[in-house]
Parts: sequence; C-alpha cells; structure tokens
Amino acid sequence: MYQGRRRRLTGAGLLVAVVSVVAACTNAPPPPLVEPTAPAPETSSSSQQPMPTEVVVGVDRMEGGFNPHTLADLSPTSSALSSLMLPSVFRPAADGTLQLDTTLMESAEVVPEAEKFTVRYRIRKEAGWSDGAPIAAEDFVYLWEQLRSQPGVADPAGYQLIENVASRQAGKTVEVTFAKPYPGWQTLFTNLLPAHLLRDAPRGWSTALDDGYPASGGPFAIRQVDLERGEIVLERNERWWGTPAASDRIVFRANDEVGQINALRSGDSHLAVFGADSTTMNSLRELGDQVQLLTVPHQATMQLLLRPNSPQLSDLRVRNAVMSAVDREALIEAGTGGGPADQLPAHAQVLAPSERGYTPTEPAGAFSGKPDPARVEQSLREAGYQRTAGVWERDGRPLNLLIAAPFRHEQYVRIAEALAQQLREQGIGATVTTPTGDQLFGETLPANPLAEDPAEVTSVDMAIAPRPAGGDPAAMMASSFGCPGVSPDGEQPFPQNPAGFCDELLQPTIEAALTGRMPFPDASARVEAAVWDQAVALPLYQQAQVLALRRDVTGVQPGHGFAGPFSTAAQWLGTPAKNDGW
Repeated sequence: MYQGRRRRLTGAGLLVAVVSVVAACTNAPPPPLVEPTAPAPETSSSSQQPMPTEVVVGVDRMEGGFNPHTLADLSPTSSALSSLMLPSVFRPAADGTLQLDTTLMESAEVVPEAEKFTVRYRIRKEAGWSDGAPIAAEDFVYLWEQLRSQPGVADPAGYQLIENVASRQAGKTVEVTFAKPYPGWQTLFTNLLPAHLLRDAPRGWSTALDDGYPASGGPFAIRQVDLERGEIVLERNERWWGTPAASDRIVFRANDEVGQINALRSGDSHLAVFGADSTTMNSLRELGDQVQLLTVPHQATMQLLLRPNSPQLSDLRVRNAVMSAVDREALIEAGTGGGPADQLPAHAQVLAPSERGYTPTEPAGAFSGKPDPARVEQSLREAGYQRTAGVWERDGRPLNLLIAAPFRHEQYVRIAEALAQQLREQGIGATVTTPTGDQLFGETLPANPLAEDPAEVTSVDMAIAPRPAGGDPAAMMASSFGCPGVSPDGEQPFPQNPAGFCDELLQPTIEAALTGRMPFPDASARVEAAVWDQAVALPLYQQAQVLALRRDVTGVQPGHGFAGPFSTAAQWLGTPAKNDGW
C-alpha cells in the first residue's frame, strides 16, 4: 500500500487551490442566476472606511495537487483555481465555441504562407504575472515541453504534433510549427504556467504545483492560506492589466455537507459548490427559495479501465468475464451517492454526457448493468480456468486482479472497493491498492509491464480513473486510446495511454481524425466500436457537483462550456465584510 504525501501549509506568496466546481456545456448563453442588486455599503465604526466587499464560498475539503494538466490533479479544485489564476489563449464563448481571450492576446492565427502548418500568437505587451514577469513565449515553450513528454498528463496528443515553438519580438510573439496539420489547435495553450518560476523547480513537474501556483496571471491573487483551518482568502490582483474585479476578495471556507447547509441558511456563505449525495440534495431543496440550485458537470468522466497490457487481462476472454461480473449500477451509486452525477450516466468512450455531440455508442445489450454469472463462467472456462473451492484457477494459480484507485480521492476508492467485492462474489480474486495520484498516473499506468522485467514492475490490472473531456475530441480520442508514438525528431518515445491499449489497425484512423483527414464522427464510430468490443474501458458517469446560490451575491453565471462559474468570478459582487481581521 502506498502512503499519500503530506500537504504542508503555504505562505501568502504561494497560490493554492480553492474549490471544486466546473460548469456544464451549453449551446446558448445562460442568463445570470441572480439579477444584480447593489449591496448597501457598510463602514467601520472606528475608521469610517468602507469595509471590503467579499464573496464567501463554501467548498469541499481543501486538498493539494493543483496542476490542471495532470490526471493526478484533474479535479474540480484545479479547474476552478486555473480559471481564476491562469491565462489561456482561447476560452468558451456564449455559444460554447472557443473565442480568443483578447485580454491576453492580440491575435492567434494560422500562417498561410508557412511551409509547414504554423500558428502565430501575439501576446499583449501589458500581459504579465503577479510577480512582475511578462507572460511570454517561454511560458508556451514550457507547457509544450511538459505536455508532449511527461507521463500522466491529461491531453497530450495535440502537443505531440508540435515540432517547434519559437520566440519572436522579445517573447511577445510566438510561432508554433506542427509536424502535421492540426485543426484542433485552438484547444492548445490553455492554463499557461509561469515558466520562469517552474522550469527549475526542485521538485519537478509532477509535484511543483502540489501546494499551489507561485504566481498569478488572473484577476485575483492570494492573501492568506490556512489549510488546517480550511480557509483561503483571495484578493484583487493589483498587477492585473484587465478590468479590475468587482469584489475586493473571495473567501473560501471548507465544510462538510451539514456545515454547508447551515452556512447557506444563516448567510455565512454567499454560495457553495461541493459534492452532494441524495440526502444532502434533499436538505438543500428544503431551503426553498433561499437558494438556487444548479448541477455543474466536471470535465471528466469516471471510468473503469481493464488494461490489456496487463498479463492477467491480456486475454480478451478474461476481460469479458470481468465485464460480466460487474454490477455497473452499484458502482455508479458507490461513486455518486445518488447526487448530481447520478443523472449523468456515461455510455460513450470519448465524449462526456454534457458535451456537444454526445451520443451513446454502447452496443445494445452488451452490458446489462447487472452481474451475469453464466457469462462469467463461460468466458473463464473458455480461457482455460476452472473453479475450485469457489475460486477461479488456471495451472494451479488463482485469478487475482489488482485494482488501483488514487489515494485521497474518496469516490474513486469507494468504486474500487465495491468492484473488488463484486469480483470476489463471482470467484475472481481482487485486491485494491491506493497509490498517490502522481504514482498511479505518472508512473504505474504509463509503464508497459509487457516490455519490462516482470520482477521489477508492479502491474496494475484495473484502475478507476478519469477520462478528460472538453478539449479537441480527436485529440481526446488519441490521448485515451492511441498507440504511443515518438517525438517528431524520432528520439523521444512518448508515454502509453492510461488504458494500456494499442491497436495498430486502428491507429491510422485515430491519426486521420487528429490531423483532419477524416471527420471525427466517422473515425469515432470505428474506434469506439473496437474499444467496446475489446472490453478495454467501461464508462460510468460524468463527475458533477451542485452549485447552491443565495440572492445576496450578484453576477454569478454557470459559465460557458466547461469554463465553470469561477470563470466569471471577476464580475461577482458580494456584500461588505463582517470583519477585516485577515
């Protein structure tokens, strides 16, 4: 059993993660959740100066790990923080399509006269980090270098097509050259990171952002952090070159479900964004018109991976047996608790249920949702197993599968434990291991156990893992199910996908979709059919939370695409603070 790393407290100069929320994909611009009404100003009796205007947000417990580009940190927390702190070239518009962020960029366009597919980015001269350094080409270079080669990143396929990132005009113009045409280029270079502070970070890419960001490129900056107490205070970023934030500060307070409801009822929280089970949802509804409720899907689908590069599951018949032993509905209940995510069951291998263009691709009748003992027995006997004393064995060795779920992620672990019990009930041995997210997604899953010394490799047979959503669909498909390639210079091999799946016959189709030579729907139909047939991944549900909003804060909107409510935080207008004791 791996041990999770301890999170240390961070100082006021270090930005840390704050909340857990992202918003649903929408095809029409949503109205404000609450009509604006200006709060009455209050003044301090001692100084007669106006008290700071604040918005208090109730959140789930605060954890470290805030790199929005890694599977280990792919969470509502990192998504929310990145929308507040990190600059992006494109952001979702009102209709859900990507729109150039003109606060950061002057332009971003394909260079028609270039010999190879090239995109030229022009960054605004005034755009800079909160420590005074400019946002520049080095930030583009750093993100490209990491996402093309680091194991366990969320969406590497588009970055792996890039041959070179060149700096022009003192770093304020960036020219990106691709090995092949890439129609999805507008999804790249979101959530830029401060390269001048991270490039030589002593702990490296996988852990450098465990406790937050060392600089901000957004409208808010950190004022105070107290993770033990469960409170983080953000204040208006004085170095922000865009329109100043409407409120002076945002205060995040962690609480359990009962505490969230009490704080909303009393007015101690203006809004809350958190995971909720069915009991909590009923309690929220009992608050009546005190709050508005909204389900906000996260940009990740929860899935069960059956890794064909595992020696135990290399036989398709064994994978089919495992699929037949699964009680899918019980796994969904274990993960969602009957909360908002329960309404977003997933039945496709690439797109998430809330994404535009989502259509179930699951073959009719392939998975009943309940265990099928007869099919389990048939598949395992065909694979050469015999059931002895209630346990399936082959050549005197019992079938015992290792199921991994990331440490500290409660819903992942609950699903893994429920799955292990289901398999044991069908005579299949199962053990749950809980490594840290960095160990699981950055070391174990990207490794190929069939290409290494078996004595030196811990092979994970199955994993409960997120499948990212919201990017270029073709790139998402390539990142999830494509064969590992090499860098354009032919020197650097890229990591395997988390599923450990590679079909050389499918690879040309995946590459054709990625480079625009085949429409994504046509390519997806072929790829998804093969993934279902090979019993590689079982989608469960799209992750989601509840947004509960009181009427004394204005300007809160769901956000477009997967941008989420925190993408509009600069327009939130709260109420005068009850005290200014920070």
